[in-house]
Amino acid sequence: MMGIVQGVFFRHSAKLRADELQLAGWVRNLPDGSVEVVSEGNENQILQLIAWCRRGPDGAYVKGLEVQWEEATGSRSGFSILH
Repeated sequence: MMGIVQGVFFRHSAKLRADELQLAGWVRNLPDGSVEVVSEGNENQILQLIAWCRRGPDGAYVKGLEVQWEEATGSRSGFSILH
């Protein structure tokens, strides 16, 4: 998933939501100002994270969201914020 956000603690809030959903993966800011989220887990839980990303945390304005599905590798555990 990718989108552009600024100053609303999107990465931290995304990690909290992913942890609640027991998803593995990570979230990071990209050089162009967009945010990338990679997650693995139950499809229903991933869909819930996608729905959350469409609106983001309080104060966020999400202009768009791009979703790309890939085969899970099963190599991830926990969810982290990459810097």
